[in-house]
Parts: sequence; structure tokens; C-alpha cells
Amino acid sequence: MTDRTTQESIKRLGQLSQDGTFDKVLKSLKAGNPVLENSPLSVEAIENALNTTPDGLESVGMVPGQLEAIIKLVGRPPLVVQNDRVQGKTALDEFFADNIGGKITRVEKFLPSVGRIEFMNHDVDWGGTGWVIGEDGPDHLLVITNRHVAKFVAERNFRGEAIFGYGPGNVLYGARVDFVEEVDIGPDAARVFQIEEFTYLADDISADVAIGRIRKIDNMGRISPLPLAETDGEDGETVALVGYPAYDSRNEHQHMESYFKGLYDVKRFAPGFLIKGDELGILSHDCTSLGGNSGSPLISLDRGVAIGLHFAGRFGVANSAVRVSTIKGILAGQTQMHVVAALASQGSEAADKSHPTEYFEGREGYDPDFLQGARVPLPDLPAKLELAAPEDATCDRPHELRYQHFGVLYSARNKGPAVTAFNIDGSQFRAIKRHNRTWFHDLRIPRDIQLDREGYGHAKIDRGHMVRRFATNWGTEEEARRANLDSYHYTNASPQHSGLNRSRAKWLGLEDYILNSTRTHGFRANVFTGPVYTKRDPGLGDTGAPLPLHFWKVVTMLAKEGDGDTHLHATAYMLSQGQLIQQMLQNDGLTESTEGFEFGQFKTFQLRIKDLECMTGYKFGDLANHDPLNALAESESLVTTKPVIELDALEQIVI
Repeated sequence: MTDRTTQESIKRLGQLSQDGTFDKVLKSLKAGNPVLENSPLSVEAIENALNTTPDGLESVGMVPGQLEAIIKLVGRPPLVVQNDRVQGKTALDEFFADNIGGKITRVEKFLPSVGRIEFMNHDVDWGGTGWVIGEDGPDHLLVITNRHVAKFVAERNFRGEAIFGYGPGNVLYGARVDFVEEVDIGPDAARVFQIEEFTYLADDISADVAIGRIRKIDNMGRISPLPLAETDGEDGETVALVGYPAYDSRNEHQHMESYFKGLYDVKRFAPGFLIKGDELGILSHDCTSLGGNSGSPLISLDRGVAIGLHFAGRFGVANSAVRVSTIKGILAGQTQMHVVAALASQGSEAADKSHPTEYFEGREGYDPDFLQGARVPLPDLPAKLELAAPEDATCDRPHELRYQHFGVLYSARNKGPAVTAFNIDGSQFRAIKRHNRTWFHDLRIPRDIQLDREGYGHAKIDRGHMVRRFATNWGTEEEARRANLDSYHYTNASPQHSGLNRSRAKWLGLEDYILNSTRTHGFRANVFTGPVYTKRDPGLGDTGAPLPLHFWKVVTMLAKEGDGDTHLHATAYMLSQGQLIQQMLQNDGLTESTEGFEFGQFKTFQLRIKDLECMTGYKFGDLANHDPLNALAESESLVTTKPVIELDALEQIVI
């Protein structure tokens, strides 16, 4: 006689009839409950239906689902929020324990900390709800939402870290949180915060959680972390869902209109009860919700704390939330990843050799006073690189691996060099034939943080020298041969895709071009070089190391000026497919300069040192003050329209 959905609806209606809910609805109707003012059904029709047994509803012209929706509406209204206050909270006494209005008033202080997750550069304007869950140091707050909301604009890299994705036209996606979006309340730019990054994005088999970081500002008002419950909650506890229900085609139109009267996408406060979860321990509730509620806080009105993160629901059955205990575990660093990458086997270890600490005695490393007129120290690097500390470190150089004419700052986290620094004396070059095919491990640092022959086993992945083999082959015959051999340590290599070889002529010729310039004093130069490590880098097989997509270089020299004096000059370069360059220009508001970017081939760019610092987080001291490209870009000159040059020929270099 009826389909399965109708049978389920009749069963639930029977339960409601037995527990007294029908009587509460009739009493509320007679009292003139304002929630029913715009109902598509008349009060008389509802009263007539409520006095009819569930299996006889069709005899009075009403389908079971229609009545069920009205019962839910009366008992679980999604109340409107205006100016951080819940409207209509005094009309709920028939369905909740005493003083429900007072309980709601007690948690209204949390409403300013709940916002709408909006997207940037995406064809979807917004995707769900988020709320402030904690602090991240003195300058940032953490906002929690659902993974399936964040994945509109973010994805996971090989380490499981969250990165923003690219949309059509190679434009980077972004996200922000609008803590207002209330009915009849105008926009407030001071309460809209950009999500700088997602610090956590769950994998697809973990709890549906994403966490983003926003920057604190002065006068944030009442935007602050919601307190988290000590326990997950009890069956029957009074709760509320705060969020932004959106029109959701998965529900029947007439049901949604009964709830929302055509008003969607604004902040709502929906009270309800916890209901017993299933055997998997999912936290369930019966607060009214739609798709835009994804990421909403589930707040205990009895205790005045957040007890869960709403993530899904089924109309007329139950909604589901991530438990507060799970959230706390994530915040504590228990990322719940179910797949752990294993290190590559070391089966080919015998093919490589190693050098112990004593082998490197007498190596001075990089000389910061090499130019004999200006001191150029090693750059300062961010702590997140986790620099290795060699056994023969000195107090003034705690992280430098010192070799002949060059030094390396090595990232244990990335299993590769962060910076190589070398001195070049073009007047003392010695030609040494390439005959060595053996690569060495430097045992001054742990062997297990260094790659090996097997790690570079892919046919299209090269061991890319950061310090070129012959660049430091100068000085006495012994020094040149020692430098040549030193360059074959894995600490001096970074994995490079063979496709970048198309740009090697320009990239490898940079130092030679500068050394041979008539302006370069003494045929001397210092070079810093290394990979640009980003969260977007793919993984290098199962080694746990990234495969860098960009490489940088900084060259310093003493240059002769028109007055005959010499001054320090410093220039920066990048070998890239252009993504970082494009993003830099977009961040500077030069979007018109990026429309012609084509990714695919590696290109060589000259860019400002201060822009390289922003990309890498490295600090190059005062070198930016000696950058001729920086001076050109900030002048009135029309020679360049943007602070970057794509080098089709080395003669385009600004020195």
C-alpha cells in the first residue's frame, strides 16, 4: 500500500504519538506558536491530522512525511540569528526542559565565533560553516570545519599536509571565514578573515575534519575559541547546532520551505537533543540542518560547551557529528593517518660509499669574506627545515657541512640540502676531467637522513649537483681535486626531474656570465643555491623526501661603478615552471602580468631577492639593498613593468 520511505515515516510518527509529542504540538498550536505563522498547512489541518492515527493520515488528505516535517519544525526550529542574538528563543518551552531560553542566552556569547566558509577564485561562493576552536601561537587562531568543505579548494600533498589547489587559468584557490552573514545585517569587513593555510586536512578514511589558521587582529570583539567539553555527552542532552543551512536539493522542496520559509545561507541556531549513537560511536543529534551546516559546532546547552563537529545528516532520521574527544586528539597532534609511508629499502647500499668525520679534516667550507671588500654571511633559515648538526660543527657554524670551497646547510626533514654556499675564483680554475661515478654519504650526519642510489632509481630523476662539479675546482691542484671529489656527496645533491635539462644552458651559465662581465671585480663571486621546498612538492617514491619543483640561486660580487669604485651587487634567480612566480605577482596585485603564463617547461627567471625571501622564508641579511633589479623595479623607469625577468638570453640579466 505504501513505499518503504512512507512506512518508515509512519513508524516514526507512531513513536512520536506514544511519547507525547503530538500533545505538545497541539498545546503549542493553541498558544499561537510563532514558528507556524508561515506554515503551508493551516492550523486546523494540522490539528485534524494530529488527532488521526498515523496509518490513517491519507484519509484526511495528508501524507505521513508532510506531518512529520511539521512536527520536526515545531519541535526543532532553525531560529534566526541577528546581531549575535537568537530570535524566537522564548517559543520553545513546550518542547524542551525548563528555562530553555535562559540556556540559549548563556551560549549566545559563542555566536560571534561561528562563521561561513567562503571560497576565493572558485565558482562556488561558499561551502559550509566553521568556528574558532583554539589558538596557534600569539598571532593566530584556529578555525575548524569539515574535510569535505575544505576540499573544494584544498588537497593533501605526499606528506599529508594541506595545500590550496589551482583552478582554471592556473589561479590559486583560497578560503576565508565571514563571521557575520546574518539576516538583514550588512557586511562587516572587519569580521572577515582569510584562511592563510589549512594546518590539518584529514585523509578520506579519517574523521571529517579540517583545521585552518587565521591571523589575529586588534579589536576582534568576541571572536574567540569555543570551550571544548570534557566528555562527549549523554543521550538526551539538550544541544544546538549553529551554522548556515543552504538550499539543499537532496531534500524535498516543500519540507525545506516548511522549515526555512525561503530564507537560506544565513546564520541559524537550531536546538535539539543528543540521541544514542551507533556501534561505531558516532555522535548523533536531531537538530534541524541542511547542507550548509557542514562544519557547524554542536553545543551543549546544558553545559555551555562545544561537544562535536556536525558533518552529515539524513532527513527525518538523525544527524551526525565528530566527537569532541576525536577533535582534541587531532589538536594534540594525533592526526589519525591510517597509512604510514615506509622508507625505501637500502638494498643497493653497497653501490655507494661513505666518508667518516675524520676524512673532512682541514675543510674550511664557505668563506663569507671571500670577496675581500664585503662580508656575505650564510642566510638564516626557518626552524621548520630541521637543519642537521654535523659532528665537527663549530660554535659559529653549528649546522654547516664544510667542504673544499663550499658549505652545505642540510635539511633532515627533507633529506636534502636547504642551501649550498660556494666561492668561485675565475682566475684560478683548473680543468679536471669527469671520471668519478661514485657517490658518497657524509657520516658527519646520520646516514638515514640521506638519500642513496636507490632513492634516485627512477629513470627520469637525476642527482642534481647544487654545487657544480667544476665550479669549485680552483686553487692548487690538490685543492681543485679535493673540491671535485667533495661535490659527489649526497648532501650536495637534490632530486631533479630530467625535464629541467632544457633550461640548464642558461641556469648553469649564470655564474660564468657574471664572472666574465667586465664589471665584475677580481673574477670572484659567491653563490648560494638550493631547492625551494613547498608543501606542493610531490614525494620522491617512498623515500619520505620531496621532489622539488623549483630551484633558486643568489650570486654576489663586487662590481665596478662609473666612478671607479666597487660596490656589492647581489642578484637572485629561479629555475621553475612559473607557478611561484605567478603567485608572487598575483600577491602583489599584478594579475595582468600573469595572464600569459604557460606552465610545463622549466624557465630561468631573474627576480628580486626580497621576493625570494618571501617565497622561501630565508633571510639574506642586507643583500636586498644591493639588488639592482629591486632598484630598477622601484624606479620610474619603464624598462620593466614587473619585478621579474624571464631570461631568454643571459644578456638580459640586470647586474
